[in-house]
Amino acid sequence: MSKEKVVHARSGWPVLVLDILLYLVSVPVIVRAAGREDGWLALQAGLVLAAAILASIGFFIVNPNQAAVLLLFGDYRGSVKSNGFWWANPFLKKTKISLRVRNHESAKLKVNDKAGNPIEIAAIVVWKVVDTFEAQFEVDNYLDYVKVQSESAVRHLASAYAYDGDETEVTLRGATDEVSHRLQVELQERLGRAGAEVIETRLSHLAYAPEIAGAMLRRQQASAVVAARTKIVEGAVGMVELALTGLRKTGLVELDEERKAAMVSNLLVVLCSEHAAEPVINTGTLYP
Repeated sequence: MSKEKVVHARSGWPVLVLDILLYLVSVPVIVRAAGREDGWLALQAGLVLAAAILASIGFFIVNPNQAAVLLLFGDYRGSVKSNGFWWANPFLKKTKISLRVRNHESAKLKVNDKAGNPIEIAAIVVWKVVDTFEAQFEVDNYLDYVKVQSESAVRHLASAYAYDGDETEVTLRGATDEVSHRLQVELQERLGRAGAEVIETRLSHLAYAPEIAGAMLRRQQASAVVAARTKIVEGAVGMVELALTGLRKTGLVELDEERKAAMVSNLLVVLCSEHAAEPVINTGTLYP
């Protein structure tokens, strides 16, 4: 549960005017007291000057999309999220935390996918701090925490999916939206402890490791060739069936089973061949 407490600091402008007046009053009095050798007057003016110096320490500026965490001798007093020029107790420690949206790109990680193949993977994480208390006090360094947990989540994601597979399988290469969503959900669970909100995640690099890239490329090419030839054969069979049906309906020619087989064989050769067919014209009888 978040323990962040948003507080509103005192405007710094009225205090700044008062602080300037204290400087203007105390410094001349100290000079005059030193000339007169009036120790009591010098002590009073010195106390006023010390108060002015102490008050100056209390000024701080909060820029847009920034917060200041206030800590008094180890006691968390709240977070100022309103931008402006403010003044608070000079003894408060004021730690600035950026609330801007940030990008973190993980390094290229070499891991094994679900099938055991070595792959290279990297991701971009878009995030921002939403809870200043958790970012400041729940983890040692929230920037390092985001970096380490992002790489850990990417490694875990890579081992949960295969790089490639058939159309029914969720893979790293084929289902990028689903994979990115799962990475975002897992990262939010991890980074939520540091007060961070994960806005978006995307894979920025995905490839087989160099030592198997050539073999996997040949396998992909072979799979593509097989799939293409399968489509060609399916289409050729349909065209042959259409041709035989058309000849039978129109009655242009009557073919016995042997001639049908020869015609089917010739049509499949023509339709499935990778090269253009060279026709041979028969000028003799139908049945030589």
